Amino acid sequence: MAAISRVQVLHHPSAVFSRLPHSPFSFTINLRRRKFSSTHLLCSSSSSSSTNPSIVGDLLDYLNESWTQFHATAEAKRQLIAAGFHLLNENDEWDLKPGGHYFFTRNMSCLVAFAIGEKYIAGNGFHVIAAHTDSPCLKLKPKSASSKSNYLMLNVQTYGGGLWHTWFDRDLSVAGRAIVRASDGSFLHKLVKVKRPLLRVPTLAIHLNRTVNTDGFKPNLETHLVPLLATKPEEVPGESKDKSTLCTKAAHHPLLMQILSDELRCDVDDIVNIELNICDTQPSCLGGANNEFIFSGRLDNLASSYCALRALVDSCGSPDDLSREHAIRMVALFDNEEVGSDSFQGAGAPTMFQAIRRIVGSLAKSYAGESTFDRTIRRSFLVSADMAHGVHPNFMDKHEEHHRPEMHKGLVIKHNANQRYATSGVTAFLFKEVAKIHNLPTQDFVVRNDMGCGSTIGPILASGVGIRTVDCGIAQLSMHSVREVCGKEDVDIAYKHFKAFYQTFSSIDRKLIVD
Repeated sequence: MAAISRVQVLHHPSAVFSRLPHSPFSFTINLRRRKFSSTHLLCSSSSSSSTNPSIVGDLLDYLNESWTQFHATAEAKRQLIAAGFHLLNENDEWDLKPGGHYFFTRNMSCLVAFAIGEKYIAGNGFHVIAAHTDSPCLKLKPKSASSKSNYLMLNVQTYGGGLWHTWFDRDLSVAGRAIVRASDGSFLHKLVKVKRPLLRVPTLAIHLNRTVNTDGFKPNLETHLVPLLATKPEEVPGESKDKSTLCTKAAHHPLLMQILSDELRCDVDDIVNIELNICDTQPSCLGGANNEFIFSGRLDNLASSYCALRALVDSCGSPDDLSREHAIRMVALFDNEEVGSDSFQGAGAPTMFQAIRRIVGSLAKSYAGESTFDRTIRRSFLVSADMAHGVHPNFMDKHEEHHRPEMHKGLVIKHNANQRYATSGVTAFLFKEVAKIHNLPTQDFVVRNDMGCGSTIGPILASGVGIRTVDCGIAQLSMHSVREVCGKEDVDIAYKHFKAFYQTFSSIDRKLIVD
């Protein structure tokens, strides 16, 4: 959820595929799909009957594929192409048609997908669900190589407001992207993931820190949160003839670079730059006595991202799904929410609204002026989907007593009088009306008056151009931990709510006139 405020951030110590059609980059990601069996109950979801379909198993697959924001976007891209969506490029002219399904990516960490109603005319609205692909994590510094007491270490940066103590004593590895030199002299953008446990941040034994259980665990994030890579001194490889490669080798341990080159199936000398996250290697799985929980990293906010993506795909899967639609259905997945969204690929950039403007212009039968775009925004509606704080049974007093979201009770509508969330009485009513028609539960959340309130992309997008917005999310525990938990039923409820939003919001919206 909720990026911590900017001030707080400043003070927080089956196959491998590449060159997807129309893509300027190449990728290397694992697309194998795990099928459920009773012997793997804890690592996948139970099969669901045709009368009660569940997306939980598919969500687990998505989470296990998506170690980083880059992998999450690439996997979303793969699924959209498989569903018949056409890949656009922001650098090209767009030739769009009613009934069409399209998407584009930015920085391979931000994605916008949309399906055009066959009865759409310029000036009609967009029905958007927005979420984010990033999660708090550790990231390699530009110069990550360091050594202490004959250990090879990796210097890292803290990204976002993580519960950093949860990263200690975990089986960690690296994943992210690399720029690789091709044989013809061009450069390729490739994703990389080292699946085996590669790193560890060990805690100090209690015998050397006797007061830790009384005084608390208070690690220095610069000196104590440094992962171990190896103990053996690394062999010095031959000198590279390329200065840029030599610089990369000097910045990172040659042992790490060799591991990456093995994964990328290229020479070490051909890796010219890397951008890597530290990742927990434990798979996402079901848990609890009744397998009612999802235990996973990055639930905030890949659970919302996947529910939104899947809802869009399934809401326009058959030829008739868009035949009576007057609006455009859209998903927008942004990067960098956890650090304030102010980036080229974040919600603070005009990515989504530039796309809306281009879509309107392409579909207009004649010149579409500013008033056409303005009318489009006024008629549009945004669902900002980010995980919500479920009530903690051991810390119930941290929630306002009448607003304690529970697991398995539906999406949480977030309210804040000081506009840390963009929900209003009108937008909450409209979104709840969607749920009411489809017999789906909802909950409400408001923070205590004596506590600060987090925020998310809702207010950023709502205030950007004045689009009606509701903030909502799936209730979870352990938010921003390396390992989070949410309710299995809430994932299916969120998916059904989002799909119902796409399918019925047009008919609901026209029944209410405010201005």
